[in-house]
Amino acid sequence: MIEIGKINALTILRETEAGLYLGNNKGEEVLLPKSRLDSTYQINSKLEVFVYTDSEARLIASARKPAVQINNFALLRVTSVTEFGAFMDWGLEKDLFVPYSEQKSDFLEGKFYVVYVYLDSISKRITASSKIDKFISEEECKLEGGTEVDIMIFEESQLGFSCIINGKFKGLIYHNDVFQDLFIGDELSAYVKTIRPDGLIDISLQKSGFKNVLSATEIVLEYIENHDGFLNLHDKSSPEEIAAKFSMSKATFKKAIGILYRHRKVLIKPDGVYLLPGGNDIPLTL
Repeated sequence: MIEIGKINALTILRETEAGLYLGNNKGEEVLLPKSRLDSTYQINSKLEVFVYTDSEARLIASARKPAVQINNFALLRVTSVTEFGAFMDWGLEKDLFVPYSEQKSDFLEGKFYVVYVYLDSISKRITASSKIDKFISEEECKLEGGTEVDIMIFEESQLGFSCIINGKFKGLIYHNDVFQDLFIGDELSAYVKTIRPDGLIDISLQKSGFKNVLSATEIVLEYIENHDGFLNLHDKSSPEEIAAKFSMSKATFKKAIGILYRHRKVLIKPDGVYLLPGGNDIPLTL
């Protein structure tokens, strides 16, 4: 069947003054207005189009690909605010509607917000909501600690950054686990730390355990090798200086430097860390 809010591969059936009529093998049809056709075409050929509804709830197709399809989260920009709600740019001819009832806080024109896009069951209209918690899965999360996941940052609080995990679950990155700049809408790879009894998932941007330390060690060594064998940081440097340069905690940095020192790759002096002659030829092992 033709799916509203998604990209459909349909056959071009016929051409009229209004545009092209597209259909599937179940006899369903949708109009692609000529004004929304941006490619050449042939009758009976296949065409990928996005299907949505117009202001009168009629199916309409567009050859443009939106920034997001239904049942997904996305960071979008508000183009206008009216007495009925807000409208957001999602790459189509018609902006995406966000009613006031689905705004966690009042939208401002020109600002970006993370929203969930869905098909309203009553109006059959594609709608967006910034009330993210409504759309978080209630399924039991079976992810294990250390599992790599995809996340999207959607909110910052006093505790840290709330994120959407694999487009489904909610997680939290505590401020003391953040060693890089994060912004609302950022999409990153991260790692599960723990899953709490209340279902909230603690997330880290770095691998846990020795694998993280080894990765950090390789990063620090590569930096020293690429900067004339010198790093102007040491074990007395502030956590902020270390995080700004390497996006890692001071504890991880000190462990990394310690590994390099034990492997005779570097010499630690009061002004920084020096690569030892021949140190970059010594294999780094666990």
